[in-house]
Amino acid sequence: MKQQPEGQPSDVELQTGERSAGEAPSFEAGLLVGLLIAAGHLGGDARQPQITLRMHVRHRSLFHWLLGQVPGSRLYGPYRHGGREYYQWMARGAAIRDHVAPLLDRSALHAIDPPTFERFVRMRDRYAR
Repeated sequence: MKQQPEGQPSDVELQTGERSAGEAPSFEAGLLVGLLIAAGHLGGDARQPQITLRMHVRHRSLFHWLLGQVPGSRLYGPYRHGGREYYQWMARGAAIRDHVAPLLDRSALHAIDPPTFERFVRMRDRYAR
């Protein structure tokens, strides 16, 4: 195993800041953040922020769970295109401002996945009201 220079975190050690007992994020919050890191598109439609998550139809129950986690979000599909069958989940406007953005602001996203955090910040700043 490769030795890590003293004081440098290894690839699996993340500097996520101090957290008091009882402040650990819930499984549900972590799952939502993980889905957005892995498969989310953070952008907008020129008028309001928009987050899109597109996955195979076999993940239908996960999408219905997302609808419960993010009030105001919507599920579209199933679509059949190019040999794929998928659903598309979208959160826009108030659903992002009231539910997703506060979660991402509280998370350690900046340390866990800086590229996704940068996309979130660009989206948030572009559509700030």
